[in-house]
Amino acid sequence: MTTPSARAGTKGVPRARREQQILAAATEEFGRNGYEGTSLAAVAARVGVTKTLLHQYFGAKHDLYLACLVPAADRILSAIRAAMHDTAGHDTAREDTTREDAARESPSEEADPSWPVAPSTPLRVMHGVFTALEGRREAWFVLYDTSVPADSEAARRARRYRAAIDECAAVGTADVLLAAESFDALDADALSHAWRGLATALIRWWINHPDESADAMTERCARLFTAARDVLGP
Repeated sequence: MTTPSARAGTKGVPRARREQQILAAATEEFGRNGYEGTSLAAVAARVGVTKTLLHQYFGAKHDLYLACLVPAADRILSAIRAAMHDTAGHDTAREDTTREDAARESPSEEADPSWPVAPSTPLRVMHGVFTALEGRREAWFVLYDTSVPADSEAARRARRYRAAIDECAAVGTADVLLAAESFDALDADALSHAWRGLATALIRWWINHPDESADAMTERCARLFTAARDVLGP
């Protein structure tokens, strides 16, 4: 998503609004070019302010990176945790699975429209991630940027966020496999890594299709997940 340039400078623009413009532009720059490939001068030029003003608002480059990282990572992590702890949705998702299994066994029977339909946990998680990233889609790649200096506070914060997300993914994938009566720890670890790769690929595609909303992406994932299950499932 491309942030429009604000060439009018800072005159007449409230500081809070200007800060949000800077953060939006910086998130895109860090997400697209990486920490190493992003300069404060490029961010300032995107917004139409001076590099000096950017320094006054956010400090050095690693401070600006943190200002982009922390709120976005907080939103992503909170959304994932909320989706995983949505017990009501989890219960109805099991009911939905039972309903689909019954439909396969008796395809001629008309589905009961009163049966509650809810997204599965993986789909709820993806919807949470898409919603958290709406308007700042490149933030996912700010979080997973490997060019941040490894010994910096920015890198340490990013690693802590990624570790927390990985922990959620490990729990979620283990639950999925247990529901399928699979108890192999390496399977769970492999599926956890696959989830991260799939999420990254979907978000990258989403960035290249800016007209797609978070809800539309969730619906697309539902279709893809269903198709994959039909092709790969028993």
